[in-house]
Amino acid sequence: MVSSSSSSSSSQPLTAKTIAKAAKTAFEASQLIPSAERVNALHEIRKELEHAKEGILAANRRDLEAAQHEVESGRMSSTLLKRLDLNKGDKWDSMLQGISDVANLPDPTGVVSYASELDDDLELYRVSCPIGVLLVIFEARPEVVVNIAALAIKSGNAAILKGGKESNETAQQLSTAIQTALFKTSLPSTYIQSIQTRAEVSSLLDLDQYIDLVIPRGSNSLVRSIQNNTRIPVMGHADGLCSVYLDESADISKAIRVVIDSKTDYPAACNSAETLIIHRSLLQTIWPAVAEALVTADVQLLCDAASLSTVSAHSPPIPKLASHVHPVTPSAYMTEHLSLTMSVLTVDSLQAAMTHINAHSSHHTDSIVTELDAAASTFCRGVDSAGTFVNASTRFADGFRYGFGTEVGISTGRIHARGPVGLEGLATYKYMLRSKGEKGHIAGEFGSGEGQKKYKHAPIQATSVPF
Repeated sequence: MVSSSSSSSSSQPLTAKTIAKAAKTAFEASQLIPSAERVNALHEIRKELEHAKEGILAANRRDLEAAQHEVESGRMSSTLLKRLDLNKGDKWDSMLQGISDVANLPDPTGVVSYASELDDDLELYRVSCPIGVLLVIFEARPEVVVNIAALAIKSGNAAILKGGKESNETAQQLSTAIQTALFKTSLPSTYIQSIQTRAEVSSLLDLDQYIDLVIPRGSNSLVRSIQNNTRIPVMGHADGLCSVYLDESADISKAIRVVIDSKTDYPAACNSAETLIIHRSLLQTIWPAVAEALVTADVQLLCDAASLSTVSAHSPPIPKLASHVHPVTPSAYMTEHLSLTMSVLTVDSLQAAMTHINAHSSHHTDSIVTELDAAASTFCRGVDSAGTFVNASTRFADGFRYGFGTEVGISTGRIHARGPVGLEGLATYKYMLRSKGEKGHIAGEFGSGEGQKKYKHAPIQATSVPF
């Protein structure tokens, strides 16, 4: 891992242009290295991370201690602090497993998606290939260093990584481990680089001649800032405003399970549910049970008039009603709470629910709880989000859970890649045309005039390019 603080020939720090140019050169050189060597690099990275675990987690504890002081002083949100802990739950093991999973996935490059014989001995192939140089900017989550490095290497892309200052010590240790592993392979040493400062980011955002795609992962303000300050294509999402809609046919057990998991499994994640939408017919039946389950899980409910009136009048009284149930404000439906807070809305129909979601959500992931196939079909097709789920928690919207090994981020755009972006999302395609004719082929021989040749456009059955 080459850092901006290092230099190949002097003590002078590398400039942003030098870093970007080196990444482009490394990318171009890597295209002639067998894909098996990229897989070997991933195995080496996992082994080195396992070897360096003690030092990495010690650095992470130092980052956490510093971040805790920032939270206590009001300079950092508790949400950001939660994302920083690399030793929380199974995060470390999942990070390592993600490397192996990515290594074992099929190579996303060199795949033929279209093949046609334009003329005798003139063959056209559409072949998947890497995008180029990725600039990935993220906050807090130090494991993203490893996630992105693994996906970039496997997909044949070079990458420049910039983490948040709150995870600086952890990121440096992870970067050192990746660097140590890469030096054991034939991949260029500048294939994966890291930078440390915002000034470097600003400079890199101007270098569209070297950088092909920017992927920001973090707060709304971070993503918006990146989108507004570069000519380079940006892939990502600014918010994770996800909803769960309880349809009039919803089963009470499914409703409770799906809503509770969507909200409480990891409230700080972008795929946690922020809004609960309830069909009016459920106010006296399912809603009180769901509300009680939520407040029991310590969730603060911001309720519209109908849902608030129902739970306030419920008998027996719902526990924690006074401390956990409050009137909603209109802005809450457009707020990514990222905490144990949930906005609640009552609607009269499935169509009204879809209209609200399409107008207020961030088009990330939305779920319906229903027993009607027709309602499920309508919801999945009518909601304009990257993920539309039926009777399933929004927390499933994740590259690891989808079987992508890991993810570079989640895209809520509509071009190229959408939803969790794994290996396929980091590949584009090129067209390869080959003439096997004795004289080659020229376009001037084809046309509608007398004596001109006609195109055959005959399909070719091929899964790889035969040259």
